[in-house]
Amino acid sequence: MTERDMQKAALRGEPSYVWRAGQQRRLDMIVRAAEDRLGGLVLENGCGVGMYVEKLTGLGAKVIGLEYDLERAVEARIKSDRIINAAGEFIPLPSSTFDLILSHEVIEHVQDDRAAICEMVRLLKHGGRAVIFCPNLGYPYETHGIFWNGKYFFGNKLFVNYLPRTLRNKLAPHVRVYSTRDMQELFEGLPVKFIERTIIFGAYDNIIARFGALGKFLRAILQFLEATPLKWFGLSHFWVVEKI
Repeated sequence: MTERDMQKAALRGEPSYVWRAGQQRRLDMIVRAAEDRLGGLVLENGCGVGMYVEKLTGLGAKVIGLEYDLERAVEARIKSDRIINAAGEFIPLPSSTFDLILSHEVIEHVQDDRAAICEMVRLLKHGGRAVIFCPNLGYPYETHGIFWNGKYFFGNKLFVNYLPRTLRNKLAPHVRVYSTRDMQELFEGLPVKFIERTIIFGAYDNIIARFGALGKFLRAILQFLEATPLKWFGLSHFWVVEKI
């Protein structure tokens, strides 16, 4: 990875480039949360290179992808001609447009996460739903790397998110992490009801590729914990909200 690529990864995260079990599991969750809304108009807010746009379109949805990074937006247009290059806090589309909005590991990277949430709610039709994945504070690893002495170190960093917020944010000023209370505050005063609020573990495809059956056993155990209080240690929040 070049220095420029590392800086982009730090600021905007790394989108999905390869479709594996983890992406498929999340797609299944999105489809289940959408119920019949895939028959309407769908927005992926922060579409990266367009993998979820492509998969949702293949399921019959009419999908518009929004991507802030111009190079990724151009790459996404290979998969769809409905890609907009714009920021999630200022989306150039009319209110009450979408039946479903997907925000997949994006709000932690935007300049103003509350503004991004407000924009999604503004764009939803009444009865429309937003499906949101974002990093969980309780996960033992900070997955977006850290800065130390002015230098960026890519990769998973153990226990960074367990430090006091002030210190944690000095090490990872480029990305947010959320408690359940943080998430609740993002929606405070907005016209929504909560359909689902939970925490999920990852699919650990890289571990499975390396260790085979042992990796699959680990995944099964961790995903079982999603039904227990130990989900607090999970990788990501999974929230489904409906505009009222």
